[in-house]
Amino acid sequence: MTRLSHLKALLLLGLPLIGSHVAQMAITTTDTVMLGWYDVTALAAATLASSIFFTLFIVGSGFAWAVMPLVAAASEEGDEVQARRVTRMGLWLSMIYGIIMLPPMFFSEPIFRAIGQEADVAALAEQYLRIAGFGMLPALFVMVLKAFLSALERTQIILWVTLGAAGLNAVVNYALIFGNWGAPELGVRGAAVASVMVQLASGALLTFYVLRALPEFALFQRIWRRDAEAMGTVFRLGWPIGVTSFAETGLFTASAIMMGWLGAVELAAHGIALQMASLTFMVHLGLSQAATVRAGRALGRKDIGGLKAGGSVAIGASVLFAAVTIAAFLLLPETLLGLFVDPDDPQRPAILAVGVGLLAMAALFQFVDGAQVMALGLLRGVQDTRVPMIHASLSYWGLGLPAGYVLGFPLGLGGIGIWLGLVVGLAMAAVLLLGRFYGPTLRRLQTG
Repeated sequence: MTRLSHLKALLLLGLPLIGSHVAQMAITTTDTVMLGWYDVTALAAATLASSIFFTLFIVGSGFAWAVMPLVAAASEEGDEVQARRVTRMGLWLSMIYGIIMLPPMFFSEPIFRAIGQEADVAALAEQYLRIAGFGMLPALFVMVLKAFLSALERTQIILWVTLGAAGLNAVVNYALIFGNWGAPELGVRGAAVASVMVQLASGALLTFYVLRALPEFALFQRIWRRDAEAMGTVFRLGWPIGVTSFAETGLFTASAIMMGWLGAVELAAHGIALQMASLTFMVHLGLSQAATVRAGRALGRKDIGGLKAGGSVAIGASVLFAAVTIAAFLLLPETLLGLFVDPDDPQRPAILAVGVGLLAMAALFQFVDGAQVMALGLLRGVQDTRVPMIHASLSYWGLGLPAGYVLGFPLGLGGIGIWLGLVVGLAMAAVLLLGRFYGPTLRRLQTG
């Protein structure tokens, strides 16, 4: 294949995934806006609870991420049985994990109070999780089906289902949070109910699609039968992915905590800048997932030359988008930040002043953030996850977090220093992970 052909294939697969990630962000944004309209305490509680839910969810999603390269490789070999086996066991492991996570969410108020949260916020957060926690099972179920469909390059259905979920979430939130259209006014519990309903609806739609469009895989036939070999394969590949995702999520959570030590204005500016950086990251994440599938298929047909060329094209596409983002962040910082701040807010000038510096740092880490997630995607595609987990965790927590603290506080750089720490950690991850892919991993595949 030519590089142009690789690029076309990458975008055909990746653009719907990017759209689905943006739509998923819209769901979170809708929750935030509507709860903010309803009650500040409810918003604080839901923000706290959903951050815990997301952290637990991202760890459990490792098994879904593992399904993607395994199915891609099996599909390229024409082995529908193996694709079915690993997907089923991905569902098994995800459901087992979801059940294990239910008790800590159901009895979470003492945990929240132990970490210093206010009593009313902790109580509301537990109410949210006692309902939303049951959504962990369908949410992980959906993740596995999305991975299965992505591996088969059926990404458009993922986009449409996620867009539908965003719309449904907005409607149900409006009804149940505020008590509109004759529905009960449930506040934060209404947001939790909406979340579970959206996850159940998404799972039902994707299940229906798989049954109708892909009957040859017989995915749910005798699903109750345990397959120890396939389960072991998914587990060995999936748990390092979950730990890696947790380490990266934890890095940004810790940075928010440190920004909070600086003050409310700094934390608000951090939240806005991070929201914008997260939006651009969805592009890199979608391209990374497409790269995982493309790499898995190249592995399945033992096309190492195509794997290397396709990987370079994927990284190049990420770099190009990062360059566009950097230009926007550096040339239009106040315009972009102003979209998130009320023009009449007396703290607007202070927030914008801090935010401009943070956006400059966000521009600086666009390249390295894109590079490290692309490298992770390629390594997952060739089923290399354990050493990358070590590289990423050491980069994020062994270097990035301490660097952010030292630069931010002892050296007195404040928020700029904390974000420079993020840059340092992500840059080290990018160097190590790209070195892993183009070094030991490709050599092993070429000689094996």
